[in-house]
Amino acid sequence: MEDPRRCRHLCVDMQRMFAEDTPWHIPWMQRVREPAAALAGAHPAETIFTRFVTPKTPDEAQGSWRNYYERWAQMTRGELGDHMIDLLPELKAMVPPARVFDKMVYSPWLDGRLHHVLRDQGVTTLVISGGETDVCVLAAVLGAIDLGYSIILATDAICSTSDETHDASLALYGNRFSKQLRLSDTEGILRWWSD
Repeated sequence: MEDPRRCRHLCVDMQRMFAEDTPWHIPWMQRVREPAAALAGAHPAETIFTRFVTPKTPDEAQGSWRNYYERWAQMTRGELGDHMIDLLPELKAMVPPARVFDKMVYSPWLDGRLHHVLRDQGVTTLVISGGETDVCVLAAVLGAIDLGYSIILATDAICSTSDETHDASLALYGNRFSKQLRLSDTEGILRWWSD
């Protein structure tokens, strides 16, 4: 059950490497950065940013991730530079009190650190924003559902490189997970969270 007193904002992978001119550029990120920043700015101490951290070289990656980074070698930190994994400047300025969790895979839940912190704080509800709707946001949402969190997905603060899969993902979230997830725009979330 949604509870604004036991809520955190999970802002997924709003990073320079997706906003700037790279092979992984997400044009829609420019449209969602203001709503994502509004959510974080309203509750900075209750905001957690994730960062997708690429390896220095493809050889550092395991299993199928090695093949992935052999294909995307220009997105490794050795090629791209460590500075490109940074959060967008307006979000980075909120840390602290906001927190950052780095991850090397799509899901922020795999190593258990994030869930442990949230559980210790009594968090039951997550507002989720960020990118991409059909990749890292999807992994964050499904993991949160598996762990029993109530989710409010900020529809105007999530983005993807693909309109088709973004729209299909929103339909999936709304149709298949309606008992565990609610879709809302940022304005509606901020009204709910001010109660």
